[in-house]
Amino acid sequence: MAQMNLLQAINNALDIAMSENDRTLCFGEDVGHFGGVFRATSGLQEKHGKARCFNTPLVEQGIIGFANGLAAQGSVPIAEIQFADYIFPAFDQIVNETAKFRYRSGNQFNVGNLTIRTPYGGGIAGGLYHSQSPEAYFAHTPGLKVVVPRNPYQAKGLLLAAIRDKNPVIFFEPKRLYRASVGEVPEEDYQLPLGKAEVVKEGKDITLLAWGAQMEIIEKAADLAEKSGISCEVIDLRSILPWDVDTVSASVIKTGRLLINQEAPLTNGFASEIAATIQDECFLHLESPIERVCGMDTPYPLALEKEYVADHLKVFEAIKRSVNF
Repeated sequence: MAQMNLLQAINNALDIAMSENDRTLCFGEDVGHFGGVFRATSGLQEKHGKARCFNTPLVEQGIIGFANGLAAQGSVPIAEIQFADYIFPAFDQIVNETAKFRYRSGNQFNVGNLTIRTPYGGGIAGGLYHSQSPEAYFAHTPGLKVVVPRNPYQAKGLLLAAIRDKNPVIFFEPKRLYRASVGEVPEEDYQLPLGKAEVVKEGKDITLLAWGAQMEIIEKAADLAEKSGISCEVIDLRSILPWDVDTVSASVIKTGRLLINQEAPLTNGFASEIAATIQDECFLHLESPIERVCGMDTPYPLALEKEYVADHLKVFEAIKRSVNF
């Protein structure tokens, strides 16, 4: 085991993946000698060479188009989009090419070896162009997997699983935790299952569900609730697509209540899909309406970032509303 922050865990996973297969490539804007804007790929070009870790032009559509071509020919591309906010120029390539490649050929060819890494979310005073959480856009697209880790241990195991998965995966990395989240991480190779939620803490009064950076927030809210005598079950969804309906349903049947926390705006966020599904699955077990604690339906603000964020105090108030309904 070694102490790693989230960035170091991601770097370690990339190094392992590139070491085991010389067809694994890592590329994107500034990822070569510079190591990317957050230094996630530091040292990989020096170790694996300029032909396998390299810079691309500043054109996201081109990065993913190039990655699709590599994956279709048997390479294992790991493409970085420098900020999730700038994944939108590549939206057509991802949802109309990456996601449909296998389907349109009847499985004669595919781009299943493709992994797209991108930092998402706020917390770094990035303002409206460097703080968005666009996971819901891609969750609407059959043919993709969407994964979000919460800490270094999860990041390494989930990223290695994503790289080796036989489906294209978008791997959203919570940028505000890159250096803030530190923990014990095995130095050896390991994987964590995609599509499987984790019950982080068991409880009996209400289920709290989140993913990525918001896990820290619902855990803080759960601590506040415990001091008020409310027992919270805490679940990390981990995979947005596919998501683990069974684990969440089992928890809600036990607790009778559900609160979903997401950093993205409220309207049409992935929390809405979860709420609709759990209402369908668990209707007769619900003791109160499903709560959603989310970002606001505005562009992500700079000066008012703290007011915008769905923080632990907003979650705590929603927990009390649900329990006292």
